[in-house]
Amino acid sequence: MLIKIYPENPNEKSIQQVVDVLKKGGLIIYPTDTVYGLGCDITNQKAIEKICQIKGIKPDKANFSFVCYDLSHISDYIKPIDNETYRVLKKALPGAFTFIFNASKKVPKLLSSNKKTVGIRVPDNTIAREIVKQLGNPILSTSIHDDDDILEYSTDPELIHEKYEDLVDLIIDGGYGSNEASTVIDCTTGEFDIIREGKGNLEQYI
Repeated sequence: MLIKIYPENPNEKSIQQVVDVLKKGGLIIYPTDTVYGLGCDITNQKAIEKICQIKGIKPDKANFSFVCYDLSHISDYIKPIDNETYRVLKKALPGAFTFIFNASKKVPKLLSSNKKTVGIRVPDNTIAREIVKQLGNPILSTSIHDDDDILEYSTDPELIHEKYEDLVDLIIDGGYGSNEASTVIDCTTGEFDIIREGKGNLEQYI
């Protein structure tokens, strides 16, 4: 199922439709401020396993992100951070970043693995954040890209629908996606260690 949602003013009924799919253990493809993401409710183990099957990876090897609504949403899933890190996050989010933190005990339970770290996203995209807000907890998310030698992210919702309609329950057309992924920053040591350059520029916030 493909539904159109406008990022400037997301229709509340449409958002609720997406949330209902997630609560039933469904998979969605949705827009972010970078590339389109494949996501599910983080509390649904079967849905997480389905995403792993689609990506061809084992749950304990997966590097998924948790898409959160805001900073207060994040604190449940990471170990405490210092004031300096918090200050930077407050400036940089919502934004095109994935911050990697030491995971709280809640995360391994959710992912049935011994994961010590977790990637956190608060995308600057109203559709993604409204879904998370109405759902009441983060979405487990991974970016979708075409299976060829060059890492090409799928940007056209119509083409994404053609490719994934039999694999997921709902696809949101939120307009063309970006072809550039988020900047990934490792914060597990208390430093900001950029491990993948992407759309977000962290220098302006440090």
